[in-house]
Amino acid sequence: MSTRAIERVVVTWNRDKADLDSDEVLAQVLDRGGLDAWRELYQLASEDQRLRARIHRLIRTVPLPYPAFWLAALANLGESIDWSAPLPGDDGLA
Repeated sequence: MSTRAIERVVVTWNRDKADLDSDEVLAQVLDRGGLDAWRELYQLASEDQRLRARIHRLIRTVPLPYPAFWLAALANLGESIDWSAPLPGDDGLA
């Protein structure tokens, strides 16, 4: 599968390649990605339980935009989601 959209997100930020084994890179895609990159990530996650688990862990520990979107996507892929668990806050400060 091509990951061109994911690579564009990561390479234009601070890397020379998209290594999704890195939690930092994965968090960058979740944070700064657009629809094309997110579609690619969803497709990859649909085939990789370990990737789904890492996405879930990042959503629960790192302030990211659209956490409920990603939790719903993971639920659609069969992951068990605790909807009452708190999500990290984003105070909007860099």
